[in-house]
Amino acid sequence: MTQSSPTLARTPLFELALSLNARMTGFSGWEMPVQFGGIGLEHHAVRSAAGMFDISHMGKFALTGKDVLSQIQTLVPSDLSRLQPGQAQYTVLLNPQGGIVDDLIFYYQGQDAIAHQRWMIIVNAATTQKDKDWMLSHLDMGEIKFEDYSLSKVLIAVQGRDALRHLQAFVAADLSPVKPFGHLESSVLGQPAFLARTGYTGEDGFEVMVAPETGIELWRSLLKSGVVPCGLGARDTLRLEAAMALYGQDINDTTTPLEAGLGWVVHLDSKGDFVGRSVLEAQKRGGISRKLVGLQMQGRNIARHDYPVLRDGQPVGIVTSGTLSPTLGQAIALAYVPPAIAHPGESVEVEIRGKLYPATIVKRPFYRANKSGDL
Repeated sequence: MTQSSPTLARTPLFELALSLNARMTGFSGWEMPVQFGGIGLEHHAVRSAAGMFDISHMGKFALTGKDVLSQIQTLVPSDLSRLQPGQAQYTVLLNPQGGIVDDLIFYYQGQDAIAHQRWMIIVNAATTQKDKDWMLSHLDMGEIKFEDYSLSKVLIAVQGRDALRHLQAFVAADLSPVKPFGHLESSVLGQPAFLARTGYTGEDGFEVMVAPETGIELWRSLLKSGVVPCGLGARDTLRLEAAMALYGQDINDTTTPLEAGLGWVVHLDSKGDFVGRSVLEAQKRGGISRKLVGLQMQGRNIARHDYPVLRDGQPVGIVTSGTLSPTLGQAIALAYVPPAIAHPGESVEVEIRGKLYPATIVKRPFYRANKSGDL
């Protein structure tokens, strides 16, 4: 266990992590567990059964008001009017250059008798204040109530093919009808909770937001039921196998959703103006200069963030994320390359410590969960 730092924020589950001999690390201003029993063990637990992550460091906002939808529609390229109560949309906040301010999820909770809409928003830990400032500067706060639960709520991700079975024992509502990206309000261990069938692992699972005391009790209850505690290390290998972007590495303020392979969140035909629309329209017409692709290394040499990608000895791109996939037993990576070679089967090279190593562009994701329950 590494020595703790008093300058880093801690979640309400911090002491529980220490009691489980977690190895701690600094992440986005928080002191978080990087691993408990080992990254490989935790990774395979999620792929084969169930694991749980303390993600309380993530930003949690609530928006309420009569005019919420029309205002948030101007901040994202996705048509949020498509959502019915209990549905959610993964999307991105954009700047005027079409760059990604952050990737986040909007959860539509419905409206009350006087037509006040309720929305929950979950954002990245590293960009919580940035996102909050961005939204407050673009929304008419005379019409909207903005609540920040980032420090007052615990968020636990229970992930894996057995996640529902383990979690259901502590939830009043029947979770089985909830579809992916569906969500509901119920009680967990007798206390109010927000539950969403979302996650960052490529497996089925739920993210549960509760008060700190309930979160501590839920973590202990899940641990007793056999759910494996997992840290940021396994979270990273799991999300990379599923080809899920990490903000600050794979996407940032200078990458557009079309370049990042997130064109499916861009709904130009069904919505009006939004920040960055003209840039995305221009890219749709004229094409993009780079595209995020999956790489599979030949051999076990790992392509890390910022390693150069070459073609016929000439630099053509850059690696954004890389790891040795515990599930596949192969070195995999994400990288930006020119669209002309952004096709499965194309050969490139990655420069690792001054030497060139062959890689092949492959279809993303690298791993897809088998719904039948078999790897």
